[in-house]
Amino acid sequence: MVKLRLKRCGRKQRAIYRIVAIDVRSRREGKDLRKVGFYDPTKNQTYLNVPAILYFLEKGAQPTRTVQNLLKTAELY
Repeated sequence: MVKLRLKRCGRKQRAIYRIVAIDVRSRREGKDLRKVGFYDPTKNQTYLNVPAILYFLEKGAQPTRTVQNLLKTAELY
């Protein structure tokens, strides 16, 4: 099963997150299927690759609660 979830990047105390499509059994820093977005909580910036996200949602991918909230603010989910 595929999930849309956050993958942590950046330095200590300055975390940024990539929104990725990843297999459920993979760990947080594991190999992702595709990068579909970017989220920076310190600057409150979000970039979403809308066609890629809609593709994975159509194929049955489940977003995590945090990613679901990001998609709701962008009115995609």
